[in-house]
Amino acid sequence: MTKPHKSPNSAPQVVRQSRISEGNPFPLGATWDGLGVNFALFSAHATKVELCLFDSTGETELERIVLPEYTDEIWHGYLPDAHPGQIYGYRVYGPYEPSAGHRFNPNKLLIDPYAKQLVGKLKWSESLFGYTIGHKDADLSFDKRDSAKFVPKSKVIDPAFTWGERPNVRVPWDSTIIYEAHVRGTSMRHPSVAENLRGTYAGLMNPDLLQHIKRLGVSTVELLPIHGFVDDKHLLEKGMNNYWGYNSIAFFAPHAGYSASGHINEFKEMVAHLHDAGLEVILDVVYNHTAEGNELGPTLSMRGIDNASYYRLLPSDKRHYINDSGTGNTLDLSHPCVLQMVTDSLRYWATEMRVDGFRFDLATILGRYADGFDERHSFLVACRQDPVLSKTKLIAEPWDCGPGGYQVGGFPPGWVEWNDRYRDNVRAFWRGDEGQVAELASRLTASGDLFNQRGRRPFASVNFITAHDGFTLRDVVSYDHKHNDANGEDNRDGNDNNISWNHGAEGPTDDPEIKALRLRQMRNMLGTLLLSQGTPMIVAGDEFSRTQGGNNNVYCQDNEIGWVDWNLDEEGKSLLDFTRRVISLRKAFPILRRGRFLVGQYNEELGVKDVTWLSPCGNEMTPEQWEDPHARCLGMLMDGRAQPTGIRRKGADATLLLILNSHSDVVNFTLPEVAGGRGWTCLLDSNRPEDHSKESFEFDAEFTVTGRSLLLFELQRDTSA
Repeated sequence: MTKPHKSPNSAPQVVRQSRISEGNPFPLGATWDGLGVNFALFSAHATKVELCLFDSTGETELERIVLPEYTDEIWHGYLPDAHPGQIYGYRVYGPYEPSAGHRFNPNKLLIDPYAKQLVGKLKWSESLFGYTIGHKDADLSFDKRDSAKFVPKSKVIDPAFTWGERPNVRVPWDSTIIYEAHVRGTSMRHPSVAENLRGTYAGLMNPDLLQHIKRLGVSTVELLPIHGFVDDKHLLEKGMNNYWGYNSIAFFAPHAGYSASGHINEFKEMVAHLHDAGLEVILDVVYNHTAEGNELGPTLSMRGIDNASYYRLLPSDKRHYINDSGTGNTLDLSHPCVLQMVTDSLRYWATEMRVDGFRFDLATILGRYADGFDERHSFLVACRQDPVLSKTKLIAEPWDCGPGGYQVGGFPPGWVEWNDRYRDNVRAFWRGDEGQVAELASRLTASGDLFNQRGRRPFASVNFITAHDGFTLRDVVSYDHKHNDANGEDNRDGNDNNISWNHGAEGPTDDPEIKALRLRQMRNMLGTLLLSQGTPMIVAGDEFSRTQGGNNNVYCQDNEIGWVDWNLDEEGKSLLDFTRRVISLRKAFPILRRGRFLVGQYNEELGVKDVTWLSPCGNEMTPEQWEDPHARCLGMLMDGRAQPTGIRRKGADATLLLILNSHSDVVNFTLPEVAGGRGWTCLLDSNRPEDHSKESFEFDAEFTVTGRSLLLFELQRDTSA
């Protein structure tokens, strides 16, 4: 029996009865077993679910099939005649009662939250909305237009992929150096990447590009969001798009716009190539909200599947959404099926896609119950206990927009955290702000004031000076103010508190003194970052002085403003050489990535402290000197002999002296006498980056420290003793 199905936006279609059996409620999503496909969808409040099948183009809806079974809030059915490549979506029936939190509208085709691949791009249309735009009742109205021709479709995949005998890349946390990169922006301007592969997963596999990252010395590539996401309507209307990708709608699907081939295996190939280069892969993931926005947003997936379950709604008025993300809605990870979806997604990427870890955007949301953040939240506990996820790297961005959202240092053991206090203090110190020295000591020692508790290690502090959000390193030293005019928001967007300094000219300049000082300041900040305790993170391009022209919010700049420029000038080459050198020093001396916090503890048996803070006269800092707001120079003496018991790594017992001087004038620093040594060797001077002579100095020698510079010395051991 056949019957036509009509919709306002499409021609009459023939709907055929199809063979379907009850199937299984697990696993969720569309799963091919070699014979057919099992479809399973969670919805606690739906009254009926239709599986909609489309032709190979995704343009024509061929069939609507009612899922026959409902088990434990899962709608499910098995199609023996379905196979990989089948394009589908859902229509979900139920009450349309926004005041009660329900927004079911079967006229809207919905993306499967467990879809492993999406086909087609979102085309903005009023029919995407569950209500009628312009209606006097706003979102309380009901729209009957069919959205199928405008929404991306889900696609059944064959997960087969030959990984070969590649071992997992397991970089210890204390050896981890993170390189934050954008799949598209990193390869778009790389001269070795073929034109048709630029901006894609395949582009990131380029041997020359990977060789650069490998030679730099970093261990781990952290990719900005690659989950399926959509472009905001207001950006498209301005000729822009969502470049960063923090607008997810499909947590299991690689973003189709980054694929040169159209096959999901391209992502797996990229991971395999990165692993072959000895590099870990971490994904920046956005589980705090979706692209459906607030009550006036479109109905694309979860809103139409079970709005009241997926999203956090105001208890007093379930028509409106809690907006701790600042983007209109907030996923409710206290709901067991939403928690399951997120953890299933993480396990999928860790197992099927073999990624090595995750950085969680606005992670405080993931630990929120109705009464606020709880470090014992089910999600945070689940990640630590899960046999798969507990072996991955878990990085929290420990804040959100809600009350009590700032939680730096507040995440439980097993997690590491972005440390924005490190960024702010280091920038302020090198800018020459007053009263920064005391806090700088904490930041250099992995912020023990925040993280030294419950057995957490120094690597729990992810130190950074720049990130994708904000100025590049070059712009930090080149601009006093943001310059976001290209974003079309009259320079109102982006952070106004950049803790930056243009050093005498706003933006580009031909003044050789300003250019030289800016370059030295970049070396100072990179040197500080890479010689601090904790886990350092570098943003792609900062190693060779990349600029965004003063734009500190390039979320919509999918162009040369946001892309990495690989055309290095002499300044860029010089900075790149310096960065490689400092990374090699970090690797050579275990004391720079110590497994325990440096706390100034005195070892009576050895007669040494793990760290001693020195004033320019070579003596230990006094309380008065710590409190002096004009103090801008200090020495950090790290004695490797105070390392934890059992450490036998090469160079583990080295003693190093790090000197930081943010005064504009020179400072004469007395090099201290240390028992068991016979003098000092200068390993690094940010004022003389090309000097590799390793000049030696006697104890009590006065070393002339250039204004605004950083130095690293190694103690020469007295081998005759």
